[in-house]
Parts: sequence; structure tokens; C-alpha cells
Amino acid sequence: MAANIAIGIAKFIGASISGSSAMLSEGIHSVVDSTNEVLLLYGLHKSETSPDEQHPLGYGQELYFWSLIVAVLIFALGGGLSVYEGLTSMKVQAPAHDPTLSYIVLGASALFEGIALFVSVREFRKNLPQNSDSFWRTLRNSKDPSSFIVIFEDCAALIGLAIAFVGVYMSQLHHNSIYDSIASIVIGILLTVVAIVLVIETKGLLIGESASPETRESIKQIVQSDDAVTRMEAPITLHFGPQDIMLAMNIEFQDGLSSDEIEAATRRIERKIRESHTEVKRIFLEAASVV
Repeated sequence: MAANIAIGIAKFIGASISGSSAMLSEGIHSVVDSTNEVLLLYGLHKSETSPDEQHPLGYGQELYFWSLIVAVLIFALGGGLSVYEGLTSMKVQAPAHDPTLSYIVLGASALFEGIALFVSVREFRKNLPQNSDSFWRTLRNSKDPSSFIVIFEDCAALIGLAIAFVGVYMSQLHHNSIYDSIASIVIGILLTVVAIVLVIETKGLLIGESASPETRESIKQIVQSDDAVTRMEAPITLHFGPQDIMLAMNIEFQDGLSSDEIEAATRRIERKIRESHTEVKRIFLEAASVV
């Protein structure tokens, strides 16, 4: 966040001196990124609030709410203002100013954004299971917006810097700022596309998504492997946070078991599930006749 703020200030200074519309759009991009990181940190903090009487299942979905707000901000502030700036600057067909400072700022920004992306990807990979799918598939299925939003933003930032560089260079080459304005519009479109993707992702998490198919299948195998179980219904799972899953399931036990034996079997199954899946925080098992 500190790096984004510093880069944003440098971009605004570069834009004011060079008159580059694309540089100004990139400065707006950095401001939006910094604001988003503040909101994600706040969402992470709120999501760790302990359950209370009003919210007995906790506040884990706070992170999903603020992630949706982040996506909306990228769309409105990042995409909207960049497109507006590009369209406005098109009306003024003035020769571009000396772009040297713009090149310096863009190069330094690309270096820092590249380092940020490398760190984000490395941290994300640390939490990947050994038998996970490809990186991008796993990122697409991630339940942790604080991870995938940062990676998406860093990727968009690097692409935006490349677009800004092309706009500044073409304006210098042809002595016409129209190319710089076009670059600003393209950056706005890029941010709009990223925002739409993030809205789709966070919307699914906010309205409730089940655990991954691998997790559900593992839970089924744990339950079915218990000698006291004869049949079971499909597990009902729901993410209340990246590492907070609720599980509900109907289980049919063998005939002739006493209430104490059923209670012992239930506790045994719960223990095995928690040992294998630490993210399952709440388990509701019901002994019922399964049709």
C-alpha cells in the first residue's frame, strides 16, 4: 500500500509535467489500488470478529462484502474516470510534452508492480495443496478475495503501465496527444473488465458458495468409512470466510445402536472431519432416516 501511494504521487507529478492523459489515468489507478487495499485490510479485520448473539455464525462474510465494494470502486473510479479523462483530453489536440519523466516513472512503477505481483503469487502458492489444479484454475476457484483481488490488480497494473508506455511513445513519435488519450481510454476499459470479473467472483461468495468438490468428496469418504454409518445424504457446506466452512449432514446409523453408541459415532466423525479439514468450523450432524 505504501508503495502504491508513492507510485501514485510520482505518476501525478509526471502527468502534471508531461501533460500525459495516460499517466494521469495510471495515477488514478494507483489511488484506487491503495484505497482498495485499505478496504480489504478493514474487511479482514472485521471478518475476524468473534460470533455474538446477533451474528451467531460470525462475521466472516464481511470480507466478501468489502471485496464487492472494492470491485465497484475499480469500475466507477478506476475505469470510469480513466475513460472520462481520455475522452476529455481528445478534445484538446495539443502536441505532447517532453515524455522523459513519464518514461522514468513508468519504468520505476513497472519494477515495483512486478515485485508486488511476484510476492502476491508466491504467497498464494504457499497455500496451494500439493495435488491442486493449475495455478489459474486454483485462483479462479479461490474463496479468498484478499488474495485473488490483489493478484488481479497487480496484473492489471502491469498491463496498464504497458498501455500507458505505448500511448506516451506513440504521442512522442507522431507529435500528437491523441494516442495518449486513446491509451487512457484503453486503461479505463481494462479496469472495467477487471472490475466486472471481480464483481462476478465476489457476488458468488457473498450469496453463498459451497466448499470445493474435493472437500465435499473427502467429507463423504470420512463419513462413509465409519462402521456405524449405513447411509448418508450429500453434505451441505457453506463458506462464511476463506477458512470458515459450515457443514450440515443427515446420517443414517445402523439399526440396533444405542443412543450412547450413536453419540460416540457422531463425535468420532466430527473429530475426523476437523482433523482432515481445519477450515470446517461448524458441524451439524443429524441422525435421521435417509431415503
